[in-house]
Amino acid sequence: MAKSTKPKIVNISNKQAYFHYAIETTYVAGVVLLGTEVKSIREGKVSFNDSFCLFDKGELWVRGLYIAAYRLGTTNNHIAVYDRKLLLHKKELKKIQTILKEKGLTVIPLRVFINDRGLVKIEIGIAKGKKLYDKRETIKQRDNDKDLKRYLKM
Repeated sequence: MAKSTKPKIVNISNKQAYFHYAIETTYVAGVVLLGTEVKSIREGKVSFNDSFCLFDKGELWVRGLYIAAYRLGTTNNHIAVYDRKLLLHKKELKKIQTILKEKGLTVIPLRVFINDRGLVKIEIGIAKGKKLYDKRETIKQRDNDKDLKRYLKM
């Protein structure tokens, strides 16, 4: 019997981004990767610690995104942390650049996923940093939601 080649669902989120930033707009971008990087992403070996996006010569790059080395990779294995190019339309890039000129806004990666066609995509968000009191409000709201769910289960 042949094995069923059902694609594995990969959806890795940057949970800390939603805690530290208020997300205003999101975009879905393609990313330039090597073969071993794609295999490592399919295994879920991605970390968003200290990752952010920046513009260089009109192109958008993600910096600090950690993709672990593929465990079955040979000498052709990739470097775990380096700048990776994001693929967006020129209109979207120009729009993001004009928005970023506002004070206090940044572009951060929110999620890495594989779409229906098997391509790795990164969801990026234009975000504004939260103040300490905003973070406390988020914690308070999360605790209230947990209490409400607990109460409704009874």
